[in-house]
Amino acid sequence: MFIHKLPPGHAMSPQRPHHPVSPGRIARPGRVVRSGRVVWAAGQAALTQAALALPRLTLVILTLVTLAIAFPALAAESPPPPLVADQPVSSQPGRAAITVPTPRAPGLPPGIPDNSPRLTPVVRAVNAVAPAVVNITTARVVERNFNPFPGLMDDEAAREMFPSLPTQRQTRRSLGSGVIINPDGGHPGIVLTNAHVIAGATGIAVHLLDGRSLDAELLGSDTDFDIAVLRVPGAQNLPAVKMATSSDLMPGETVIAIGNPFGFAHTVTTGVVSALGRSIKVEQGMITDLIQTDTAINPGNSGGPLLNIMGELIGINTAVYAKGEGIGFAIPVDKARRVVEELLGQGRVDPVWLGVLGQDIDQRTAAWLGLKRASGMLVTDVLQDTPAARAGLRPGDVLVSLNGNPVEDKDGYIMLLRNYTHRDTLEVGLLREGKTATLRMTPAVFTQDMAERLAERRWGLRVQEAQGNGVRINAVLPNSPAARLGLAPGDVVRQVGSVRVANSRDFAQAFARYRLAGKVTLFIQRGGKGYYVSLAV
Repeated sequence: MFIHKLPPGHAMSPQRPHHPVSPGRIARPGRVVRSGRVVWAAGQAALTQAALALPRLTLVILTLVTLAIAFPALAAESPPPPLVADQPVSSQPGRAAITVPTPRAPGLPPGIPDNSPRLTPVVRAVNAVAPAVVNITTARVVERNFNPFPGLMDDEAAREMFPSLPTQRQTRRSLGSGVIINPDGGHPGIVLTNAHVIAGATGIAVHLLDGRSLDAELLGSDTDFDIAVLRVPGAQNLPAVKMATSSDLMPGETVIAIGNPFGFAHTVTTGVVSALGRSIKVEQGMITDLIQTDTAINPGNSGGPLLNIMGELIGINTAVYAKGEGIGFAIPVDKARRVVEELLGQGRVDPVWLGVLGQDIDQRTAAWLGLKRASGMLVTDVLQDTPAARAGLRPGDVLVSLNGNPVEDKDGYIMLLRNYTHRDTLEVGLLREGKTATLRMTPAVFTQDMAERLAERRWGLRVQEAQGNGVRINAVLPNSPAARLGLAPGDVVRQVGSVRVANSRDFAQAFARYRLAGKVTLFIQRGGKGYYVSLAV
């Protein structure tokens, strides 16, 4: 299923400044799993019952003999890789076939006069926009170790006991929604959806209201913004929705959602804008500046359009609050437009920064600064020729908010900053010598060169491209955090925190996320072996 689902038991902020909803998760109850290979059919129950009465050694022998007889041709296979941006699906290995029922053709019923009172603004908007709304089906081929005794042991125990057991492949199919756009008039056939809708997909297909089912290719995706851009190559006469602005939205105005909830294609629901500027926490971090609506949003609606009464795109549906009904969230179209521009231009969204270093505030520091509570980020350094320096930020200032969203600590600061691009303007709230102030600044792109120079300063290591995956350490500064940890030239960094590192650009992206962390876990490869180490800064 494709929807962010926030767990019950967490308070939500009623008005600005908006305190984020507590951490959530992406639930997937709508996902259908179909085995890509027939494994262990008749005889499994009988073998399991017999195993209960057999000693461990007999169990091992029986298992191996049974596998040798019943599955002589079963061999481990690697699943195809996820889709690569800007490459046709048909040219990539392992693409799974996707089929869905054909939806009904668009159009009003015959005999309805144009001046009929039944043709409300909602009906007219739906009739105009529905052809541009698509149902998205994805296929993801996954590999799992075969477990001959699922009732006796879990998969991990089976893999440890029988390391030579073959693997089985499954094709997992998922449903979502999207909308066709043409943001600048020069990009026909572009589909806008959520990043979590197509995450890990090995095949993507879009299905239009007129009955066409078309392959789609991935142009770019960004999980921080939960935005993905697809392209339908070679398609003709594709309708596109008009993109409005979300800057003039009003609480209480009517909105319309069209999507694919639980596989019910082109479902229409209506409601109102409940609030603006909401922030929520999900698995990937925090998403800010969301539209809150009571329009019904269900599994499968993710990526579908939120429309105004004129039939114009004002948001992309992305999340629901699990505790109560009628609480859904959409990404404002102005925010989505800025992300789309970067994804169309370069296939990625560059991280941004303001040029500050900082630390968390404990109770003692809060008392010394005269703060009522220990929250915010204390600025310890402002780098030259950066947005913060040009705006007049100083060491000793306490950052308390970004665009009205509270900064709880340095991790929260980084999390909030990941919601903005270099095209945004930020209002930075701060405390200086006991007085509040607001500075306006535009973030700068956090370049790979800057990331590598700051990693040398903060962590004490220099890196370069390595053969294969990872980056190779070519120098370790004396008395640095890297030196104290025992890192040495020739070590290969394969992972930083939760970010896998395949090349220098990945390393720069990872450092951007963890640049203020006091401690970060690295996965280091040395001499053919891998080690997890904790780098304390």
